[in-house]
Amino acid sequence: MILQALVKYYEDMEAKEKVPSYGWGVQKVSYALCLNKEGTLCRIISVKREVVVEKKKKKETEVKTYWVSQNMQLPMAVKRASNIASNFLWDNVSYLLGLDNKGKPERAKNCFEACRKLHETILEKVELPEAKALLQFFQSWEPDKAKEFLFGVEDFGEEDLTELMNGSNLVFRYIGEGGGAYLHEVPEIREAWQKYCANTEGKETKICLVTGEKATVAVLHPSIKGIPGAQSSGASLVSYNAPAFCSYGQEQGYNAPTSEYAAFAYGTALNHLISRKELSHRIGDTTVLCWADGAEEEYPGLMGYFLFGDESPYTEEELNGIVTSLISGKSVSLKEHKLNPEKPFYILGISPNAARLSVRFFLRNSFGRVLEHVKEHQERLRIQKPSFDQFETLPLWKLLNETVNQNAKDKTVLPKLAGEVLQAILMGTPYPATLLYGVLLRIRAEHEVTRGRAAMIKAYYLKNPNKDIPEKEVLTVSLNKESSSIPYQLGRLFSILEGIQSTANPGLNSTIRDKYFNAASATPAVVFPVLVNLAQKHLKKIGGEKKGLQIKLETQLEEVMNRLGETYPSRLNLPQQGAFQLGYYQQTIVRYEPKDSEKNKEETEANP
Repeated sequence: MILQALVKYYEDMEAKEKVPSYGWGVQKVSYALCLNKEGTLCRIISVKREVVVEKKKKKETEVKTYWVSQNMQLPMAVKRASNIASNFLWDNVSYLLGLDNKGKPERAKNCFEACRKLHETILEKVELPEAKALLQFFQSWEPDKAKEFLFGVEDFGEEDLTELMNGSNLVFRYIGEGGGAYLHEVPEIREAWQKYCANTEGKETKICLVTGEKATVAVLHPSIKGIPGAQSSGASLVSYNAPAFCSYGQEQGYNAPTSEYAAFAYGTALNHLISRKELSHRIGDTTVLCWADGAEEEYPGLMGYFLFGDESPYTEEELNGIVTSLISGKSVSLKEHKLNPEKPFYILGISPNAARLSVRFFLRNSFGRVLEHVKEHQERLRIQKPSFDQFETLPLWKLLNETVNQNAKDKTVLPKLAGEVLQAILMGTPYPATLLYGVLLRIRAEHEVTRGRAAMIKAYYLKNPNKDIPEKEVLTVSLNKESSSIPYQLGRLFSILEGIQSTANPGLNSTIRDKYFNAASATPAVVFPVLVNLAQKHLKKIGGEKKGLQIKLETQLEEVMNRLGETYPSRLNLPQQGAFQLGYYQQTIVRYEPKDSEKNKEETEANP
């Protein structure tokens, strides 16, 4: 299912000429070997492009210039491990010149010989000066004298040799009568390559499990590059590297036959998705790829704005209007493109695993349905925010960061947690228990209930109901003074007691929150009598200077304590502690909001 969807995406992209056709790929090239009509290497030129980067410092802007390799569309790369296999019309110095850059001179000679044979096989019947010049080059070039030949080339020195030996890719350029051209751009040579790719003579063919057609089997599958944490040279999504993975005497790719075309197509599709920021997102160690049927980029772009927090050209109100219309089944025009809520939409999560890739999840649903699940998730998260918080809705990355120690050097979210939370959001299923535990662990360690943590507690119990929390009374957007939940009111009480202490002793380095928060939320009967007695002393201190403020704080304290009764619970379980933390957060938000804010008055009313 995954490979079929990726092949379909590749074909959609190819129809729009956004990816190379079968047999071709994009490679980074640094130098061109220029051949004359006799096949003699006459020049070596750099094809690198200049990139200027500006870095802003405090008082000035630093400008740096870099020279980077150029992307060229070349014959597709072969899959190499320890084997010797040459690319056509491009490669490194070991294959094209027989130069040893790894301390293995004999291997370099074998690489050059493999390269020579490949080019002779493909170009032997091509009657063109360019093809004949290249074949003449391979026949006359002697790897043992490679350095001697190179130093005889115009304007070539030791520094140039060092650059060539660093693993850069090279291509061939013909310089003859009538000008010059890269050999990979010559139509007749391109046609010869296509025929070579399509030739099945001497190759085993089987029914492809992806396309259903009989074709040549891909023994090795393509490398997927750009996944953080995986090998920089690329990792495999499909591979068989041990006898335990083989069956019925079938080795490598013959275990589950996939045609060379299908392997190329899904590999090209994956590499394209990973390379595009608007199509690829990082959650923990998982790379999340999004695409829609027809390769229409407006769909994953909108998902990036709505779920992943990408910078959006729309206001929050405009974005919510677009999403609401799509959820209700209406088509929406976006960037002169009509979005259909029934459009099939795909989300693939991939994480690194040494030289291989692991599939965390794969989802297929209509675009409108996926948006609906995300919208429901964001509604569950909705909670009154501090005035300094600039986020109208909480993006996924910010939520998951709330489960990480912000003082640690490594702030990476637990890989399994990130994948499970994203799956729960996209599929509309209950949140994993590890999400709640991660949030509670940070609250206990830091004694701080942030907007994100309070929002996740609220969302968790709305989606995962628990009998110990009255849903309508506790899981509200803002403060609910009328709630009959004892744990919730205890959280409010703790916030009021903290406010009284801070008012009586401004600038304290350590408050009751730092010393008693965990104990108060777990064993109220032990802690609250002590804290209430302490508050009475603080109120007397305040009354000496600010009698009106003292009366106001006493009124708040009395209002909450009247709802609690005469005794405190001896112990609160985990869901009840969640209610405590919500009560504390919402009461604290009210304490810090401006007194004359009309908006605050509206937001502090209970919202079920």
